[in-house]
Amino acid sequence: MAKSQQTWNKKENEKKRQKKREDKELKRVKRKASAVGGDFDSMIAYVDENGNLSSTPPDPSKRKKIIADNIEIGVPKRESIEKRDINRRGIISFFNDSKGFGFIRDLDTQESIFVHANGLIDHIKENDKVTFQVAQGQKGLNAVEVRVVG
Repeated sequence: MAKSQQTWNKKENEKKRQKKREDKELKRVKRKASAVGGDFDSMIAYVDENGNLSSTPPDPSKRKKIIADNIEIGVPKRESIEKRDINRRGIISFFNDSKGFGFIRDLDTQESIFVHANGLIDHIKENDKVTFQVAQGQKGLNAVEVRVVG
């Protein structure tokens, strides 16, 4: 006589799957029975003129006319920004020859601008009056094309 191909483990797994199906069906039936106002009209929400949600439709007399051509998509182009003179004037407030860097105090804005030996045209020392241009560096503004004013 041959042995049955169905083992105890297979029977248990099949019982678990059957129990899971029954539980799922029971949950579905309960959910369907407890559903309140499941029709489409009860789910609609409106936005009033102030941006608040309400259950009543907005008043058509308060509707504003919007022209689609007036809607700007994206960032508008910048208008011409007032450009200052490219050459700025300043005084060397600090310069270290051995390390090759220092700072220039701008005469107009009184801000301190970093200067490196690579940006020099003339040899400079502290308290020299200079003209320079400003370029964006890794950590902020850098003075470039620094010339001594005689």
